[in-house]
Amino acid sequence: MGAARAAGIAAVLGVVLAALPALAAGPSVRDTTALRVCADPSSLPFSNTAGEGFENKLAEMVAAELGVPVRYTWYPQSVGFVRNTLGALRCDVIMGMTTASELVQNTNPYYHSVYALVYRRESGLSARTLGDPQLDGKRIGVIAGTPPASQLAALGRLASLQPYHLVVDTRAESPGQQMIDDVAQGKTDAAVAWGPVAGYFAKRHGDALTVVPLTAETGGTRLDFRVTLGVRNGDDEWKKTLNTVLAKLQPRIDALLTEYGVPLLDEAAELSHTQ
Repeated sequence: MGAARAAGIAAVLGVVLAALPALAAGPSVRDTTALRVCADPSSLPFSNTAGEGFENKLAEMVAAELGVPVRYTWYPQSVGFVRNTLGALRCDVIMGMTTASELVQNTNPYYHSVYALVYRRESGLSARTLGDPQLDGKRIGVIAGTPPASQLAALGRLASLQPYHLVVDTRAESPGQQMIDDVAQGKTDAAVAWGPVAGYFAKRHGDALTVVPLTAETGGTRLDFRVTLGVRNGDDEWKKTLNTVLAKLQPRIDALLTEYGVPLLDEAAELSHTQ
């Protein structure tokens, strides 16, 4: 979701929101006249008020299947996001939540992605893992507090890291975009970003950047995550309805995500054959 969006869905849920209490179960208060969505107003490639993010497009697809309009509650992805949106009954669904989150009830996953290494094509690098000796002494950008930051620290690369903020007001800052732009401009040698962020912002630089999904990474730090829709605990029928809609839309969802440059993994956590 991921400041939150720029950092990556997994990182924000795991680091920023983990301490918040889960939403209490109770009778459904869902508005059936619209698809009420909680979203960040300025967090591409996920969402923005102009409707340019892939989660905006997904919301439109889901709403069309339900035969209702989309209605947004805008709130920056930061501490208190779930509490102040879904938890405050201001909306009925969050379009992107990892299955690791206990703050909401998860639908079935609609995509599975992984953090990716990004570097300039002209750099001569061909690294496929963060431990590759080619990266020794290279300046590597990473969002502080995210899983790859832990992996890089475990590999002894702290001295060469260029950290970017995890928690920001996304209306004013986009650390994920800045991190990828810095690679393109030669300010850093490489960056590690959540797959959707890496793929989207790298595409803005044409063919200048190489994006390497870190599916070959080994070690104790998990870098791949499944992403779902999030609903309130207790909204079981709503969850079932959304699961049915997602299953019907899955081919279109895959095509949408591929268009946005999202690295998609299959059930074996390998790059999908469509990539």
